[in-house]
Amino acid sequence: MHGITTLDIIVIVAYFLLLIGLGFAAMLRIKDQEDYFLGGRRFGRVLQVLTSFGQATSSENAVGTVTTTYRDGAGGIWSQLILLWATPFYWFTARWYRRMRMMTMGDFFRQRYGSQRMAMTYSALASFYMVIIIALSLKAVGATVLGMTLKPQEAFTPAEQAEFVLAQRLDTLLQQATVTELTEAEKNELANLQYLRPSREFSAVNEDWLIWGVVLVVLVYASIGGLVGAVWSDAVQSVLIMVLSFLLIPFAIAKLNAMHGTSGLREAGGVLHQELPSYYFSPFGSAQSADFTWYFIIALSIMATLNVAVQANQFTANASAKDDLTAGIGFTVGTFLKRYLTVIWGLLALLCFALYGREIRNSDLVWGHATQDLLGGLNIGLVGLMIACLLAALQSTASTLMMSSAALLTNNVYAPLVPGRTDHHYITAGRISGGIFLVVAALLSTAFDTILEMLKFMWEFNTLVAASFWCGLKWRRATRQGAWASILTAFLLFIGLPILLPSVFPGMRTHESLLRQTQARTIEQAFGATPRDVEERARLLADWGNRQNPPPPVVLGEEINRPITMHPRPIYWSQDVVLVDGTPRGRGMFFPEMWLLDQLFDLSGNPYALNETIRYTYKILLPFIILIGVSLLTKPDDGREVREFFLRMRLKVNQDRVLDRKSVEAAYAAPETTTPKLLLPRTHLEFFKWDKVDTIGFVIAWAAVLTVVGLLYLILNFGA
Repeated sequence: MHGITTLDIIVIVAYFLLLIGLGFAAMLRIKDQEDYFLGGRRFGRVLQVLTSFGQATSSENAVGTVTTTYRDGAGGIWSQLILLWATPFYWFTARWYRRMRMMTMGDFFRQRYGSQRMAMTYSALASFYMVIIIALSLKAVGATVLGMTLKPQEAFTPAEQAEFVLAQRLDTLLQQATVTELTEAEKNELANLQYLRPSREFSAVNEDWLIWGVVLVVLVYASIGGLVGAVWSDAVQSVLIMVLSFLLIPFAIAKLNAMHGTSGLREAGGVLHQELPSYYFSPFGSAQSADFTWYFIIALSIMATLNVAVQANQFTANASAKDDLTAGIGFTVGTFLKRYLTVIWGLLALLCFALYGREIRNSDLVWGHATQDLLGGLNIGLVGLMIACLLAALQSTASTLMMSSAALLTNNVYAPLVPGRTDHHYITAGRISGGIFLVVAALLSTAFDTILEMLKFMWEFNTLVAASFWCGLKWRRATRQGAWASILTAFLLFIGLPILLPSVFPGMRTHESLLRQTQARTIEQAFGATPRDVEERARLLADWGNRQNPPPPVVLGEEINRPITMHPRPIYWSQDVVLVDGTPRGRGMFFPEMWLLDQLFDLSGNPYALNETIRYTYKILLPFIILIGVSLLTKPDDGREVREFFLRMRLKVNQDRVLDRKSVEAAYAAPETTTPKLLLPRTHLEFFKWDKVDTIGFVIAWAAVLTVVGLLYLILNFGA
């Protein structure tokens, strides 16, 4: 097989056998539901760090960072680093999860709001969200392995060769359009080719078979071993993920130095600054991504900070800790490991662009191509090790998310509908639901061609329940009616209407008044010409033919101006407007709130980032406004379970279960003893006074944020 040797296959098979063995070993420790879904709540700090890192880090994180940075420069790193500013708050949220002393996040909604139906609703929504995460991860692994197994041109089928020729023609027209006005025929040809999106690269591997193979392995070891099996595999896989993150860099630096007759890290850094345009080293975006503005970053960061706390897999990762301090340390440290590695992935992307920017246009395939090019020639199984590392990154997350979904659906949906069964029965139900979870994720992964809109959908999805979680956790006045009003209204406006309206009224997609877009803008970017610019201009001149007024050749280092066009973007649709049989057509979901706002204020003159910021702000605020308003108009929830929930949240978890249970029962008997822990005891707010542990942990976390930013700055300026 192209790019994969027998030794590579042996490494991959050995890795699979190791995981399955871990699953069977973990199965021997399972005695009840708590053992299966939460590992018996006995994980210490080392395992908590590894499982937190593993559940937060999957293949789409590493590959996604390289993809966006390769395409957009250093600003692309923020596609995965956007939660950096939220990470210090994990020091608190991780410990809150453990203090709930519950099995799943669905239990929080059931007990806090006294509604089993709300728990079932949350469980269904959260499981669907996790399905999307795994579908994206499967897609990322598939694309990367495809990149490792690219066919040489002489191995193309006739159909692939014809598509390759179209891709070359598309490249020529795009280059030509940067220096001269295209003829009407060329404009039409360019539009058609952009719609067809012909590929330049073809793999010898069937992506569907690859995805289903990965799903089978995850299903076996996670379903038999439960969370213990998932966490043990995380311990192995976290080491492999770190290997993945560093394995390619020394080989890439060595090849870059060999190509340019340089040596050492500093000279390699100098080559990077010589080869890449200056905007590739701007940490907050370039002119090519000028719509990724500071205000958009702020809005996205706030949304991500609020939404990430509602993820069921975070609850599972922290509820399995021995106590709340272990949960806080494990989750915060594990997540910061991911932040540091994200910067390293960005460095790898810059190295790859310097090496392959002239030949690889599909950024999704860069990691795989680099692996085959840099490691394949050694013939010592390193390509197989890299595939094992990628599968480790996927499977460590997939197994944890699978267990989170199984716990939610079993405890909050199946058990209420089928009560009074044995633990063995519910464990079996959990294994079945986990299997269904993975199968649905695989079907989604093989059904979609692109992951971009799925990513945006993921960022926004948890706004449906974020207000109910935060208000329910920190405001005793939040009521069941307010939470239901918030969830149902958000679902109707954010999911229901955007999907249903174009389905019920398909004419909306072609109605002229609903196809309004932002105005096109052109930005002039000045920078010194790189060797790649010289080559591209030479290739363009070679293809110029008999056309008049050819552009002048580019001289290395001379200052050139590159016009960058910010193309019109739709105001009301989630995807771009395209031509179908000559008719403009809106794609994706329809945003009724943007249509309404555009009737009051002309949004077409706004940058696309400003319209997106407005939409995100609306999605952040509306659920909170509805919940607070309805709660103030309805009777407070003051049942026994609600009171006991808040009392437990004020108590730290003791590792000794007997002592912990006694402290909880004492608080139930004398609630007034917990009041001194509140910062504002005369209000309905559940804000706690900070102790030394709270303060020290939060300060250290923010110091870690500064070191991540410092590492990014150091890498981008090294050798300049």
